Amino acid sequence: MTNILYLAAESEKLPMEESINPLLPPLYDIVWSIIPFLVILFVFWKFVLPKFQEVLNQREDQIEGGIQRAEAAQSEAKAALEKYNAQLAEARTEAAQIRDDARSQGQKIIADMKAQATDESNRIVEAGHRQLEAQRTSVVSDLRKDMGHNSINLAERLLGEQLSDDVKRSGTIDSFLADLDNVGSVRK
Repeated sequence: MTNILYLAAESEKLPMEESINPLLPPLYDIVWSIIPFLVILFVFWKFVLPKFQEVLNQREDQIEGGIQRAEAAQSEAKAALEKYNAQLAEARTEAAQIRDDARSQGQKIIADMKAQATDESNRIVEAGHRQLEAQRTSVVSDLRKDMGHNSINLAERLLGEQLSDDVKRSGTIDSFLADLDNVGSVRK
C-alpha cells in the first residue's frame, strides 16, 4: 500500500479525477483526426471535385443544348407555319385569280359563240335571200317566156295570122314585156 500512497502523493490527482470535457476531445485525437481529414480533403479537391464539376458542366451543356434545340425547333416551326400561311394565302389569291380568269374566259367564249351564232344566222339569212332572189329571177324569167309564148299564141289567134318571123316574134315579145314592166312599176 505504500506504493499506492506514493503514487498518490506524487501526483496529487488521480487519473480518473480529472474533469473530462465531452465537447472538447483530447489534443492527440484532434491532431490525428485533422491529418486524415486533410488527406481526404486533398483527394476530394484534386480528383473528385473536378470530375463532379465536369459532370455538372456536361449536364448544364446538355440542358442548354436541349433548350437551344427546342428554341431552334420552335423557331423552325414558326417559320414553317409562316411559310405555310404565306403559301396558303398565295394559293387562295391564285385560286381567286384563276376563278376570275375562268369567268372572263367563259364570258368571252359566250360572247364569241353569240357572235358566231349571229354571223351564222346572218349568213343563213343572206343565203336564203340570195336563193330566194335566184328563184324569183328564175320564176320571173320562166313566167316571161311562158307569157311571151302565150301572148304570141293569143295574138296569132286574135290576128289570125301566124307570126313566123323570129324577128317579129322577139320584137313583139320584148315590147309586150316592156309594157308589163311599166304596168308593174306603175302599180308599186
